[in-house]
Amino acid sequence: MSAIPRPALLPLLPLLLLHIPQAARAQVNPAVCRYPLGMSGGHIPDEDISASSQWSDSTAAKYGRLDSEDGDGAWCPKTAVEPNDLKEFLQIDLRALHFITLVGTQGRHAEGHGNEFAPMYKINYSRDGTRWISWRNRHGKQVLDGNTNPYDIVLKDLEPPLIARFVRFIPVTDHSMSVCLRVELYGCVWLDGLVSYNAPVGQQLILPGGTVIYLNDSVYDGAFGYSMTEGLGQLTDGVSGLDDFTQTHEYHVWPGYDYVGWRNESTAGGYVEITFEFDRIRNFTAMKVHCNNMFAKGVKIFKEVQCYFRADASEWEPSAVSSVLVLDDVNPSARFVTVPLLHRMASAIKCQYYFADTWMMFSEITFQSDAAMYNNSVPPAEAPVVPTTYDPTLKVDDSNTRILIGCLVAIIFILVAIIVIILWRQFWQKMLEKASRRMLDDEMTVSLSLPSESSMFNHNRSSSSSEQESSSTYDRIFPLGPDYQEPSRLIRKLPEFTSGEEDTGCSGPVKPFQASVPEGVPHYAEADIVNLQGVTGGNTYSVPALTMDLLSGKDVAVEEFPRKLLTFKEKLGEGQFGEVHLCEVEGMEKFTGKDFALEGLDGSSDHPVLVAVKMLRADANKNARNDFLKEIKIMSRLKDPNIIRLLAVCITDDPLCMITEYMENGDLNQFLSRQQAGGPPAGHAPTVSDLRFMATQIASGMKYLSSLNFVHRDLATRNCLVGKHYTIKIADFGMSRNLYSGDYYRIQGRAVLPIRWMSWESILLGKFTTASDVWAFGVTLWETFTLCREQPYSQMSDEQVIENTGEFFRDQGRQTYLPQPALCPDSVYKLMLSCWRRDTKDRPSFQDIHRLLQESASEE
Repeated sequence: MSAIPRPALLPLLPLLLLHIPQAARAQVNPAVCRYPLGMSGGHIPDEDISASSQWSDSTAAKYGRLDSEDGDGAWCPKTAVEPNDLKEFLQIDLRALHFITLVGTQGRHAEGHGNEFAPMYKINYSRDGTRWISWRNRHGKQVLDGNTNPYDIVLKDLEPPLIARFVRFIPVTDHSMSVCLRVELYGCVWLDGLVSYNAPVGQQLILPGGTVIYLNDSVYDGAFGYSMTEGLGQLTDGVSGLDDFTQTHEYHVWPGYDYVGWRNESTAGGYVEITFEFDRIRNFTAMKVHCNNMFAKGVKIFKEVQCYFRADASEWEPSAVSSVLVLDDVNPSARFVTVPLLHRMASAIKCQYYFADTWMMFSEITFQSDAAMYNNSVPPAEAPVVPTTYDPTLKVDDSNTRILIGCLVAIIFILVAIIVIILWRQFWQKMLEKASRRMLDDEMTVSLSLPSESSMFNHNRSSSSSEQESSSTYDRIFPLGPDYQEPSRLIRKLPEFTSGEEDTGCSGPVKPFQASVPEGVPHYAEADIVNLQGVTGGNTYSVPALTMDLLSGKDVAVEEFPRKLLTFKEKLGEGQFGEVHLCEVEGMEKFTGKDFALEGLDGSSDHPVLVAVKMLRADANKNARNDFLKEIKIMSRLKDPNIIRLLAVCITDDPLCMITEYMENGDLNQFLSRQQAGGPPAGHAPTVSDLRFMATQIASGMKYLSSLNFVHRDLATRNCLVGKHYTIKIADFGMSRNLYSGDYYRIQGRAVLPIRWMSWESILLGKFTTASDVWAFGVTLWETFTLCREQPYSQMSDEQVIENTGEFFRDQGRQTYLPQPALCPDSVYKLMLSCWRRDTKDRPSFQDIHRLLQESASEE
């Protein structure tokens, strides 16, 4: 592939790089691209559904629609399916390219007369109807688990998602059997129109410690050789890589998995050339490239890009669009770089990305094109009819335009009227709430004491019960905000309570446990998802009626720290209103007092130490600012050897910062994962005694918090930091890290919850107490003794985890417990099981847990 002479280039366009997380998104977000594409709703016409064969006219392909009983209830092939016989299939033509993230399957029930289903299946897909590709997951597995009965709907995430127009479902069995299928596809229209990209094969980077980083395109569905041709892969899967390219979004994949990367020395001309082929001629306005910028390891964003254009099968046009980038040597964060394409018309683009350092790494490349210039090139017969999605590239019938415009104007007026009414009601509702709060605050007082005392909330009478629903320390903002809906309102009600059961506040008819969603749309395919986090993505402390004057220095046990002494090292994570950074400081002992050395930090004026800095963005709203100051207030009073300590603050000007301890070995999850994955341990690999010692420290820290009636809500190994000699301290910024986004379940666009660590009463009733923290400790203990090699309940989907909590509530012996880890002694596993008892009063206290772990260690 030769370069076009540089004199033919258009005038260079300088491009300033800005890291703006709100705007730095790919055009397709797999988390929200989950619309049903029309099998169950009937929007896909019968003529677009075909099959290899059919048993009868009443079991033809058109009856293979999910959740429909038309005909004889499903599509059924003519003969029984044999093992290793993949000739039978059900095919769907979507009429246009779609980004497909989820599939659903169902057997034939036929109102009780059918009993056929596919226990397994494969998916083949095509973008042009001629070249068919077998879908594989990120670990190379082709076969998906199907149905176990003829009526239940089984939903499966496609990871990676696929981009296709034609999709085939191929039943798979391990013995001869009759099968029938009903299916649905979930996704959205593929607006990019990209059908393939050709690029050099990604390479390997070997770090100084010997760790190999594999930067190949592992899900590319085209041909491999010296280069990749005629396919799509990780550059179009909707997953943007992390700031640290050695970390990944997925569990159990190799370092560097999210990026495709190349070394400067391996290329001719100092650039990487990638050719992009599209479905038709388009008018291109911009290209967005997600790049890594970890310049400390020789990785930088490209310094220049030249793009050439071609229409149909013609030659490349001699004039190119070229952009020179202003390089960023200050912020190592990965980011999207937007390259203007100046409304060039083409069906193919060839871009040459010039190296700025030793390595260049991409995780996503997307294109934006103007529909108005090319929508007439789409034949009307090919325009897909898909509910709730809109493709601006499709042709619009402009007949009766005036009537359409009149209807739209009328609808707009109606919507405006509705909005005005809603805003008016909300205004008066807020006014009433403020008035009621003033009345309540006059009666409510808060006593926040030293560790030897307890924190009590008084409203005409005192209460010290640890079983009360707590909104104190370690409560996240989002469950307490105005948008929070208790899980009991989002979940369909469980079977009727018998006498003696806890009252959940639910009433009325009771249905089998299942997430409540709009009619006809499985809740797992819900598209209206918002990722809500705390101020800095971690926990915060919500204390009702707390009055303080932080800025004047009253009642604050920490000192103001000169922010100029903070040396930025790495961004650990970010939340809705703030960020967490790893910084290096010198002379910290001057600000922490004589007990500084007792906290496990070897700081002195001659030796810098690492600290975590939680920073509130300057543009954060007033509520976020107040919550941040409240968090400082509470953190300044927490002093325990196994709780991360607040060392100092920067609150005299923006951005507000709190400086906390940071342990040299990072979080416990990553620390233990490195041991089992063969990574470099800190000293020696932990023994069973070491693991018990770590667990005992976590229990000690939680014993301290529970003595103050503080509820953590998110106890897990990701929220425990590891220091020298296996020292453990409980922290709270695990949620702010993209690395652990998969540990949190999104509920109906309202909240994200760590359901795999949560007790049944927290999920079903929205109750968070010390007893629910005990449940989470049991899961944390299980993580520790498995060396964090997998998620809790990894064999279950999120929905199955929630269903399992329903079994804990019903307590009929059908609940599934986490299995005993291979390294776990019987006494420790018995302790885990006691943490997961159905009744909160039967679970041990943290005092009991700490004592039992100490006793089991002494009995070795």
